[in-house]
Amino acid sequence: MKVYDFDVLTENGESYSLKRYEGKVLLIVNTASKCGFTNQFDELEKLYKKYKEQGLVILGFPSDQFKQELSSGVEAAEACRLTYGVTFPMHEIIKVNGENAHPLFNYLTEETKGLFGKKVKWNFTKFLVDRDGNAVKRFAPADKPFKFEDEIQKYL
Repeated sequence: MKVYDFDVLTENGESYSLKRYEGKVLLIVNTASKCGFTNQFDELEKLYKKYKEQGLVILGFPSDQFKQELSSGVEAAEACRLTYGVTFPMHEIIKVNGENAHPLFNYLTEETKGLFGKKVKWNFTKFLVDRDGNAVKRFAPADKPFKFEDEIQKYL
């Protein structure tokens, strides 16, 4: 199984296949617009702008599982764009843990175990995916994106 095997919903509710990003390096982030880590949007956007021509795509997946998100994907994306200038793709609000977790996050947590095993610990857990669609690394919520820029570069 690979990331490309999953379909996701844009912030507007349109379904698409992650095959769209075949051959790209992905950084998949579960986000929340009312979280103490929201300042990471700034670093995420800077990394996106710096490396998108080399094949980096950052994908934001808002989750209200930790009760720190607005009521819809559209509202969450708008808040990120207005406050942090986010230009990378944002998606509909999803669950990242439990029986109703989005299948993409079930795959990501299975492939890259974290401090709490297969669970997502908190908002702004970040997953690095190589150009072949394999989840290769997980970064904790407190790991600021610039801290692991060298890891991203290895896969570009």
